[in-house]
Amino acid sequence: MNSTADHDATPDAAPQMPASQPVLLKALKWGILATVVLIALFSGIGFLAAGAPGLVGGVIGTAMGGVFLLLTVGSIAFANRFIESPNYVILFFVVVLGSWVLKFLIFIVATVMLKGQPWLDTTVLFFGVVASVLVSLVIDVLVIAKSRIPYVSDPR
Repeated sequence: MNSTADHDATPDAAPQMPASQPVLLKALKWGILATVVLIALFSGIGFLAAGAPGLVGGVIGTAMGGVFLLLTVGSIAFANRFIESPNYVILFFVVVLGSWVLKFLIFIVATVMLKGQPWLDTTVLFFGVVASVLVSLVIDVLVIAKSRIPYVSDPR
């Protein structure tokens, strides 16, 4: 007496992820790689421009920009793990908006703590943050433009 429901539901089956999940993971991978490259690049530029304070500014600026932007993509990819939950939409927005609030608070605290530090070149830090934001946006645009996501919603 096996019904079709017994064959359809397997307790060990992984939840069906949204079609956008591979795109998010690709953007996350390229974002991490770009952040590492930018840290190396801006630490060198910062050192050449302002010595040790420039090196520190380049590392902190690009790392901050990279971490903040990767938190957004990472939080969306993480929130998609709850897709099978009846409260998916609520959980999705709690995770994503929570990461945005967390980033905002970290940015405020970091700005206050780093302001006026003699061991830090804030100009290099600023340009490091701006460069990491711009590179991350370019990566996101390229990954999304080259992705193949269906126009219809995911089947349920």
